[in-house]
Amino acid sequence: MPEVIITIGGRQFEVACQEGEDAYLHSAAKMLDDEAKVLSDQVGRMPEARMLLMAGLMLADKTASVEDRVAEIQAKLAEREAELEGLRNQVIEPERIEVPVVPQSVTDTLAELAARAESLAEEVQERLDGTYEG
Repeated sequence: MPEVIITIGGRQFEVACQEGEDAYLHSAAKMLDDEAKVLSDQVGRMPEARMLLMAGLMLADKTASVEDRVAEIQAKLAEREAELEGLRNQVIEPERIEVPVVPQSVTDTLAELAARAESLAEEVQERLDGTYEG
């Protein structure tokens, strides 16, 4: 098991970790060290145990805040996924609109013209036959 030396709040600590986890440990130690520096800048020198406790609490507070935000985002994502699934499953029937091929006014006008044409044809026929009285 490798031994890793980390620095937190200006103090060095020797810590054992699993093989291959040293990079993760250094990253975690840097986060704790950053919080310890904030404390040191605000309060000044303090006992090691208190400095580690306070830095750990500050990190825990940040972690809890991030976890709350992640939970909110996951809930919103679940809502959106359910909405999207509903939309995917929704069958949208197109609205059927029936429009007459020939508007009624045109049909009426054509019927009137046909009646006139028939009347004229009859009149022409009567003239040709000599039976016209007009």
